[in-house]
Order: sequence, then structure tokens, then C-alpha cells
Amino acid sequence: MKAWWAQTRAEVRMTVRRGETLLLTLGIPVLLLVFFTLSHVTTTPAGGRINFIAPGILALCVLSTSLVALSIATGFERSYGVLRRLHVTPLGQRRLIGAKIAGVFVTEIIQVVVLGLVALSLHWRPRGGVGGGLEVAVALVLGSAGCAGIGLLLAGRLRAEVNLAASNGLYLVLLLMSGIVVPLTSMPSVVRHVALYLPPGAMADALHQILGHAASVSVTDWWTLALWAFVAPLLAARTFRFD
Repeated sequence: MKAWWAQTRAEVRMTVRRGETLLLTLGIPVLLLVFFTLSHVTTTPAGGRINFIAPGILALCVLSTSLVALSIATGFERSYGVLRRLHVTPLGQRRLIGAKIAGVFVTEIIQVVVLGLVALSLHWRPRGGVGGGLEVAVALVLGSAGCAGIGLLLAGRLRAEVNLAASNGLYLVLLLMSGIVVPLTSMPSVVRHVALYLPPGAMADALHQILGHAASVSVTDWWTLALWAFVAPLLAARTFRFD
């Protein structure tokens, strides 16, 4: 337990100190939140632009931190031999992966607080009440676990340079097709159905339903988030290579 906690604190410290990671996890989401709220480059459902954009940007925070930032940082740590040294310590493989996912959760709490304050300053009025807030927390945790599993799966199997390109490419694709800033209703039906069976799409849809409409999350979204949250980290733990 002490080894896991020490590694978790180290992961958070390294995340805060990396300027490129802060740009990805805080800078870009804040810029996108302000830009898409104040501009009209995309159509949004009725009810105010900020009420659609803010929940989507919260989902984007999870995607950028859990999948992209975690995958890239872990991929280069593996390439430099850092993970191979950690592997032979009492930390072990499972606790190392657990520490990385826990570090991601701490980072995302900071993101949610900062993005929430910026969105409120732009006149966002979230709905759902206390019960909705709890559902949002569960959706974010499940979505984060699923995205982190995918990120670690990429980092543990691909060379660092290939993983860098794959993670950034996947980030752009999921940003555009997961209903984060572009409504799924404006996309072809095939794209819409595929997006809802991926963690970012199901998470964004859940947040839009809760915070934008005070509505219940579909059973499909919950099952999608729960399944990815279980399967993706398990696959990452079983297939991860330290060298």
C-alpha cells in the first residue's frame, strides 16, 4: 500500500511539472470551452451553447488526461527504461498501473474544478441536482478508467514514437466524433452508433443528458462505460510490456 501511494504521489507531481501535459489537460480544454461557447462554428441543440459545450468539455478533460497524456508519458517512460526499473521493485506491475490510474483521477479532479469555474463564469447553469452530480461523478470515474486502460494498452505495446502519433490521432478522431463539441445528432447514423459504444462517446452522452437536460442516462451508456472500465485496464495489465 505504501509503495502504491508513493508512486501515486510521484505521478501527480510529474504531471503538474510537465508543461506540455498541463497544456493538454488544462490549457486546450479551457480554450475550447471559451471558443466554442462564444463562437458559432458548430450548431448546438436548443437550450444555450454553454449548456451543451460545458458537459462535452468535461468529457474531453477525461479523454485528454486518461488516454492521451497518460499514454504518451507512459510510452516514453517505457522507452527510456524507467518502467523496467520500477518493475523489479516491490511496486510490481499491477500496483504501478493502479498508481498511474489513481494519479489520473487526482489530475481530473483539478480539471473538473477549474473547468467548472470557467464554465460558471460563462453563465453555465448545470442541471440534475445532487443526484445528478453523483451520476456525473460515476460516469467520469468509469469513463476515466476505460480511457486509461486504452491509453496504457497503447503505451505498453507500441514504440514511444508510434504511440505518440497513435494517441494524438485517436484524440482528434474521438474529439470530433464523440459528441463532445459536435452534436451526435448531426452525424451519420453509423458514426453515431459507433461513438456511443466507445468510452468518450458514452461518457459525453451521459453528461449531456444529466447536466444539460436533467434526464436519466440510458442503460446502453452505463453498460458501455462499465464494460470498458473493467475490460480495458484488465487487458492493459495482462499485455503490458516493460521493455
